[in-house]
Amino acid sequence: MSDGWHRYQAGTARLTLQIHAQPNAKTTGAAGLHGDALKVRIAAPAVDDKANAMLLAWLAAALQLPRNALKIRSGASSRRKVVEIQPADAAIAARAASLAEA
Repeated sequence: MSDGWHRYQAGTARLTLQIHAQPNAKTTGAAGLHGDALKVRIAAPAVDDKANAMLLAWLAAALQLPRNALKIRSGASSRRKVVEIQPADAAIAARAASLAEA
């Protein structure tokens, strides 16, 4: 299952998300698509890894996963990030796809 900004690989039980992060927002949450990435507003500054920690905590809560199932695979110091979720299944991929509709 792939929709440009998310890719689910059943064979490896891996879900990869393309994220466009916007730190220093009033609240944390999805803000639709930004090109081929999900735009996420983050209510934390982009210093001392605070925005990344809040992004992963928000994603874990939104996808109903433990925080240790998510990691930033690339882009930790930029707005454009690749977040990897493992293990993942089709239900988690469906919940992720619905984030863009919020």
